[in-house]
Amino acid sequence: MSRYDVVVIGGGLNSLVTASILGKSGKKVLVLEARDQLGGLASTSEFTPGFKCNMINDTVKWVDPRIIKQLNLESHGLELHSPDLVRIALGENGQHISFYRDPNQTAGSIANFSKKDAKEWKSFTEYITNLTHFLEKLYELTPPELPNIGFKEAISMRAMLSPIWRHGTRGLTDFMRVAPMMMPELMDEWFENTLLRSAVSTAGIHHLSFGPFSAGTGYNLLHQHVQSDGVFHNTKFIKGGTGQFANALKLSAESVNVEIRTNVSVSDINVEGDVCSGVTLESGETIQANQVVSGLDPQNTFINLVGPSKLNPTFATQLRNIKYRGSTARIHFALNALPEIKGVTEDQMGTVFSASPSIEYLERTSDSVKYGRLAEDPYVEFSIPSVINPEFAPDGKHVLSATVQYTPYHLRDQVWSSELNEQIKNNVVRVLDNYIPDFSSLIEVTSVLSPKDLEDKFGLTEGNLNHGEMTLDQFFFMRPTMSAAQYKSPIENLYLCGSGTHPGGGLHGTNGFNAAREILK
Repeated sequence: MSRYDVVVIGGGLNSLVTASILGKSGKKVLVLEARDQLGGLASTSEFTPGFKCNMINDTVKWVDPRIIKQLNLESHGLELHSPDLVRIALGENGQHISFYRDPNQTAGSIANFSKKDAKEWKSFTEYITNLTHFLEKLYELTPPELPNIGFKEAISMRAMLSPIWRHGTRGLTDFMRVAPMMMPELMDEWFENTLLRSAVSTAGIHHLSFGPFSAGTGYNLLHQHVQSDGVFHNTKFIKGGTGQFANALKLSAESVNVEIRTNVSVSDINVEGDVCSGVTLESGETIQANQVVSGLDPQNTFINLVGPSKLNPTFATQLRNIKYRGSTARIHFALNALPEIKGVTEDQMGTVFSASPSIEYLERTSDSVKYGRLAEDPYVEFSIPSVINPEFAPDGKHVLSATVQYTPYHLRDQVWSSELNEQIKNNVVRVLDNYIPDFSSLIEVTSVLSPKDLEDKFGLTEGNLNHGEMTLDQFFFMRPTMSAAQYKSPIENLYLCGSGTHPGGGLHGTNGFNAAREILK
């Protein structure tokens, strides 16, 4: 029977961050990954012979700078590409708004639609940036344990107030006002143009199951712009694909003697008397550990691996109340040529495109989640990763990868099937045909990942990419629950480090960093 200081379950980014930091501190660490490759939501794979794709995420919004520095990720091959053109919001008849790293350039594009909005753009980006400073400080903290906040926790919370010295109390007031807002309310304060209002609002509904007219979408918009350096719709590509992020973390972990095993599934987290002692594998092997860290979501960790009978009733109730409600699908197209997008030149192809003509369009398509049906006209966000990474496709050919909202996990009077996956494909093709002439004629092969596929292949409960919805009632000291918000669970020696913990989803690694810090205390 083998023994380790720490066993980490899952080989996603946060798990690898936690393992690397713990290994660097001198602990004997083992990482167990059920799939044949590491990375989780940051994985790059061949989906048909000759064509590769980023399975879930084509870009990163922000990466915790503490991780890059402390784990020497650049020396391990992490290379971020930050294009000057960060997004193109597609409109009708080849019209579009281009979002640039330089706000003045963005204002120039907006001016084609509204001179008034163009004048407001730089002030808006500065406003949002100032508000995200409060989140940046908050995200570096471990949430306090309520209701018992001690002196030590109170002192650490002071860091959260540091932006006040820079921006004044007005900034904090505005943050508390904007976070619960719905997108139309925020847009009414700033912009008049329909396409711009929609293009900005897409940041507020990113990977959510509800539409822009829902309260709290303001918070999600701010979350997407942490560490953005004033760039709205901040977009960073990873050279070689998002899987290279995982590979850099793997090399960092191995450099401090972390052991990594793939194709190994955990069947049980071993708990006796509210104390965790290790894990049991599906092979029957038992591995003892002083501490176990799960990078899985709370449902998989506690219900599936610990077991309901070993949970105290209060905590079990809190777990059952976590909302997942996945509503995002992914689709990858192998194309026989570079698509021609109306109004877009070839040198502008290395960015992210969004297809949402209005806020009302986003709201109508979000209704599909409420009624348990596929959106006939989904919100589609796509990129052509083979432009950034030519090795993704054979010469002259390309890959187009799209994120599809709203595709509800819970269907009314239907079950997930290959026929429904085909329907997703047809709906997306119909949307893209509005912007890419004869798009369907370019398609050689299609790969669809429904929310059910995301659950089955990546272990995501209900296909939720954030390990639980990003809502204000599942935020900070309530993420994932009030009993487990400090990365440690009510079970002694069992910790969490995945996206279900503070500060939530995204390929940033903050969750894993904060969790490692708590374990080392």
